[in-house]
Amino acid sequence: MSDAALEVEHVYKRFRRGEMYDSLRDLIPALTGRMFKARADESLKAKEFWALNDVSFQVAKGEAFGIIGDNGAGKSTMLKLLTGIMRPTSGRIAVRGRLSALIEVSAGFHQDLTGRENVYLNGAILGLKRDEIRRRFDEIVAFSGLEEFIDTPVKRYSSGMFARLGFSVAAHVDPEVLLVDEVLSVGDYAFQRKCIERMTQVIENGTTVVFISHNLRAVGNLCKRSLLLQRGTVAMIGETSEVLKKYLSGGHERRALEAARDLQITDVTVQGPSGPAVQIASGDHIQVTVEARALRRHDDITVLIQIVDDRAYPLFDTCVDRLGHEFITLEAGEQVTATFDLHVALGEGTYHVNAYLYRYTTDQAYDRWSAAATFFVAGPQSVRGPVNLEPSLVACRIAPTASAGRPGRRAGDSDISAASAMGAGAL
Repeated sequence: MSDAALEVEHVYKRFRRGEMYDSLRDLIPALTGRMFKARADESLKAKEFWALNDVSFQVAKGEAFGIIGDNGAGKSTMLKLLTGIMRPTSGRIAVRGRLSALIEVSAGFHQDLTGRENVYLNGAILGLKRDEIRRRFDEIVAFSGLEEFIDTPVKRYSSGMFARLGFSVAAHVDPEVLLVDEVLSVGDYAFQRKCIERMTQVIENGTTVVFISHNLRAVGNLCKRSLLLQRGTVAMIGETSEVLKKYLSGGHERRALEAARDLQITDVTVQGPSGPAVQIASGDHIQVTVEARALRRHDDITVLIQIVDDRAYPLFDTCVDRLGHEFITLEAGEQVTATFDLHVALGEGTYHVNAYLYRYTTDQAYDRWSAAATFFVAGPQSVRGPVNLEPSLVACRIAPTASAGRPGRRAGDSDISAASAMGAGAL
C-alpha cells in the first residue's frame, strides 16, 4: 500500500509471566544469568507467551481502521506498540505523520487545578502550543458543555464532567494519525452522540484513524475496514461488516465444541434486506432463522426467539405456535428450521437474539442459546430509546393564553397569531 500512513510488518511481542524470588539466593543467579546470556531467540521459554504473534496490516492515509477482539486478544498491546509506549520483540512499525492518541482522556489532569488550567496543561501534554490552545479554548469548552464550571477545580467534577473535558481537549488536537481507544463512551447519551459526530468529522477531514474498541456498533459506523485479533494473531482483515460477522460467529464455533444434547439448537442467523447482515436500518425487516436437531424423539416442542438490548433487557419474544404453527414433533435424526420475519421498529443500539427450544406442557426449556446472534440498528437522530415509533410532528402552535391581558394589543395582533398558528400547523 504505497499511500500507507501506518505499516505494521510481522510484529511479535513476547511477555514473561510473573516471577517471584523468595531470597537473594534465587534473585542473584536470575539477574546475572540475564546479564551474560546471549541475545534471545524467537522461540518461547518457560513462562513466556506471545501477546502478538506475526501481526501485519497497513492503514491508508485518510482511512478509518478498526481493531476488535476478545479480552486478551492483544488489542491493548498493539495500542501500546503503536503509541511507542513499548517496543516489539521483533518486526517493524512505521508511522508517517504526526501521531496522537485518544486513550486516557483525562491523563495529565491535576485535581487541584481548575478546568481552565487543566485545558492548558492537558493540551500541552498532547502536543499543542499555548497559542494553539488559546485559539481553540472557547471551542473546547463549548464542546464539553462545562462553561459554568470551567473555573472550578476539577476535583469537584463528577466522573462524567471529568471525562467530558478530557475528551474535548483531546478531540481538538489535529494529528495526521489518530489512535482511539474506549473513549467514545464518556458522558451521557447526548455527549456520546457529539463524540461520534466529532470523530466522523475528523475522518471526513482526512485524518487517518485507528479505532481499537469493544464498541462494535461504533466500529461498524466509523470504520470501513477492520482487523480481528484472536489470541494475538490475525484472524481476519477486511470489510468491517464481514469482520464483525466473523467475530460474532465465535459463539457458534464455541457452541459446536460442546457435548451434543439430544435436542439442540445448531444455528441462529439474521438476514437483512440484502442478505446476511449485522447492521440494520431502523424500520427495515429482518429474518431470524433458528435451526435445531433431535437425537431422539421429542413431542410438543416450540421454537421461541427473544430480542434483548445490550443489557440483556427483554424487548420482544414470539414463537412458532403463537404465530399459527402447531407444536413440533421431531423424530430421531430430524431437524427443524424456523424463520421469523420481524419489522425492526427499534431505535439505534445493539440488540441480541436469544433462542429457545421449549415445551409448554411440561414448562421445560430443552435448550437455550443466549446472544446467539447480534445486530446493530442505525436510527435517525430524532429517535432515542429502544423502540422507534416513527414520530412525525402534526402541529406546533403558539398562541396567547386565555388570561393574557387585552389592553395595549395592537389591532390585527390576533389575526397575526391565528395566521402564524395556521402556518405552524401546515408545517
